[in-house]
Amino acid sequence: MIPLVENLLHARTGPMTSELVRRPGDFGLGQVPARLAPASTARSVCGFCSTGCSLHIHLDKNGQAINLSADPAYPVNLGMACPKGWEALTPLAASDRVTTPLLRNPATGKLEPVSWEVALSTFVSRFKATQSAHGPHSLAFLSTGQIVMEEMALLGALAKFGMGMLHVDSNTRQCMATSHVAYKQSFGFDAPPFTYADFEESDALIFIGANPCIAHPIMWQRVMANKRSPEIVVIDPRRTETAVAATFHVPLRPKSDLTLLYGLAHLLIQRGAVKREFIHAHTNGYPEFTAFLAAFTPDRVARETGLPEETLHRLAEIIATKERVSFWWTMGVNQGHEATRTAQAIINLALMTGNIGRPGTGANSITGQCNAMGSRLFGNATSLLGGYDFASETDRTHVANILGIAPAAIPSEKSWAYDEIIDGIDTGAIKGLWVIATNTAHSWINQKRFPEIRQKLDFLVVQDMYATTETAQMADLVLPAAGWGEKEGILINSERRLGVVRKVSRAPGEALSDFAIFKLVAEAWGCGAMFREWTSPEAAFRILQKLSREQPCDFSGIQGYDHIQQQGGIQWPYPQTADSSPQESQRRLFADGAFFTSDKRARFLFDEPRPMPELPDADWPFLLNTGRGSSAQWHTGSRTNKSDVLRKLAPASLYVEINPTDAARLGIAPNDRVTVRSRRGEADAFAVVTPTVQPGQLFMPMHFDAVNRLTFPAFDPHSRQPSYKACAVSVSPLSSRHNG
Repeated sequence: MIPLVENLLHARTGPMTSELVRRPGDFGLGQVPARLAPASTARSVCGFCSTGCSLHIHLDKNGQAINLSADPAYPVNLGMACPKGWEALTPLAASDRVTTPLLRNPATGKLEPVSWEVALSTFVSRFKATQSAHGPHSLAFLSTGQIVMEEMALLGALAKFGMGMLHVDSNTRQCMATSHVAYKQSFGFDAPPFTYADFEESDALIFIGANPCIAHPIMWQRVMANKRSPEIVVIDPRRTETAVAATFHVPLRPKSDLTLLYGLAHLLIQRGAVKREFIHAHTNGYPEFTAFLAAFTPDRVARETGLPEETLHRLAEIIATKERVSFWWTMGVNQGHEATRTAQAIINLALMTGNIGRPGTGANSITGQCNAMGSRLFGNATSLLGGYDFASETDRTHVANILGIAPAAIPSEKSWAYDEIIDGIDTGAIKGLWVIATNTAHSWINQKRFPEIRQKLDFLVVQDMYATTETAQMADLVLPAAGWGEKEGILINSERRLGVVRKVSRAPGEALSDFAIFKLVAEAWGCGAMFREWTSPEAAFRILQKLSREQPCDFSGIQGYDHIQQQGGIQWPYPQTADSSPQESQRRLFADGAFFTSDKRARFLFDEPRPMPELPDADWPFLLNTGRGSSAQWHTGSRTNKSDVLRKLAPASLYVEINPTDAARLGIAPNDRVTVRSRRGEADAFAVVTPTVQPGQLFMPMHFDAVNRLTFPAFDPHSRQPSYKACAVSVSPLSSRHNG
C-alpha cells in the first residue's frame, strides 16, 4: 500500500497537459503530463451546470492554468460563458482546500492531519467492523452529479461489487430523478430527446418551472438567438427573470401545474389539434388518456389553478397553431410531490401534438448538475451500469462478463433512494456513511434532521475539496479530493453530449483525484483485483463504452477523449458503424418515431392530481417557494463563495421576496429584517418587497443553509425526489413573536 500512495503523490506533482504519460507500478493513476511550450492552451468543459460549455484554459510554460476564456468553436456555448464559467479556476486556489487526510481525534474532538496510510487503514477497519456488527448492507454512500463519469462508475462498482454495499445514491436524486423516471416510463429509457439547436428552431418555447435566465444563462442566450420570432411562454407562480423576458407569463397557483397540463390536453382534443396518425402509429394508452381528460374542463382547471379561462385558451391556441413547439422543464417540475406525473403530462402534450423528433420540438428536461446525466447512466444506484436492470439475471450476467467479475457479486435487489438511506440511518439500518462531493447537511430537505441522526452513525467519511462544508465538519474522516481542472474524465450535458474535462492544475498538498482515491480504497479493502483494468479514467471510459454497446446510450463508436474534443463533444448515441465519417454535431432522438420500449411505442401515463402535503393555514398562511438566486451562485456555495467576483454579483445574505400587499399588511418595509418560520425551523432574512411573487407566497434562494431548515419532507412516489418548492410558513418582523 505504501509504494502505491508514494507513487500517486509523486506522480501528481508534475506539469499539466492533455498528453498523459503513465509511470509503471502506479496502477495508471499517476498521470504525469509531458511539458508544454509556453502560452499553451487546453480545452475543457466547465464543471458547474449541465449546459456543458467548453473553455480554453490558458497555461504557463509549466502547463499550469493561469487564466481561461470561452471556446468560440464549441457547438454548445459558441464563445459564451456565464459568471461561474469565467471564475471556474478560482475555487481551486481557495485557502480552505483539504490538503491532507483529516481524522477526528477522540480525545480532543478535532479533525487532525494524518497520512494516507492511516486514513485508508482507518477507513477499512471502521467500515468492516460496522459490517461485521450490523450486516453487509449497513454501509451506504451518498455521491454527486459533480464528478466525472468514470469516477461515478468506479465508485458504484467498488461499493456494490467490491465492498458489499447495497444502498447507494447521489444528489442527482435532488434534481433529476424525476426526469430519469419519467423518460424511462414513457420512452423506455432515460433519453432527453433534444439538442440545443432546438432553442433556436422553435416557433414556441414553453418553459414550465424553469428559469434559464438565471439557472442556465447560456441556454437562454441560445433562445435569444432564435430568428423565428417565437412565442416564449413561462408557466411559473413567480414572475422570474425568464418570465419578465417572455412573451406570455402564466402565473398559476403553486403545484397546480399537473391540473393545468391536463386541462391543456383537454382543450387540444376539443380543438382537434392532435396528430392522430402519429398517436396511432407510435404511442400506447391514448384512448384511456382521452377518457381521463374529460373531467378537466376549463371551469375546473381555472378554479384549481387560479388562472382565467382566457389564459387557458390562449395557451392552447399557441400549442395548436405553431408548427414547432418545444416544452422545457427543470426543478419547478422535478421538485414536487407529484413530479413524475407532471413531467409525463408535459411528455403527453408533446406526443399528442406530434411535437417530438423534429427540429424545434420535444419534451425536454433541462438537467441541473454538470454530470447528472452521467450519474443517471453510470452512478450504479437504481440502474445497473449503462442503464441495465439489477433485477434482471440476464443484465447482471452481461455486465459481469464485461467487467470480468462473478455475476454473484452484483446485487439483485434495488438500492434505497436518498431519503430511504436517511431514514435507514435514523432506524439504525445504516451505520456507516461515505459522502462524496456533496453537502447533505446543507442541501437535504428538512435540514434540521440530518445533524440529529448523524449521531446514530458509527463512522462518517466525507470526501471533498474542502473541510469547511457543513457535512465535512461533522465527519470522522475527511479525504482530500482534487476538483474540476485537477483531473480528467467525461461529463454528459443536458443534450446527451459527452465532453472532456482536462487536468490543467495540480491539486494542493496530498489531495488526489476521486478516481485515485477509489482505487486506493479498493486495494486497501482487498478487492483491487476486480478493478485491475480500470488503470486510468480513459481506460475506464473504454470499459463503459462496452457497457453502453447496443443500449440506447451507445457511445461505443467514440475513439477516445481526443476524438470527443475534435468533434466538439459527441452526443449519444454514437455506435460503432461502418461509416467512419464525422456525424452531425447536433442530433435529436425519435425522428423515426421509434422509442425504446419493447414495442417501440411511447406511453401515455397519468394520474389524478393530489393536493400538496402541507397547505397554508391560519398559523402558517404563506406558501414558500425556493430556487436559484443568481447566475453567480451554485448550490451550497462551497465553490462559488470562494470567488470575490461571484460574491459581488450575488446577495451577501439571505433574503425573502414578499408581495407588496402582504408586506404592507404585516408592516414590513424593503430591507427590513424578518423571520420566516415553518413547523420545522426558522430563518432570518431581509425583505425584498416585490410584485414578482403573488400575494400569499414567498420566495427564498436555496444557496443559504437556513432555507432548508424550513422545507417540508414530501417525496414524489415514483422518483423519490424531494418537494423543495412548497411548504407552509409564516413571516414576521424580526422583533415580533410567533404565536403558532
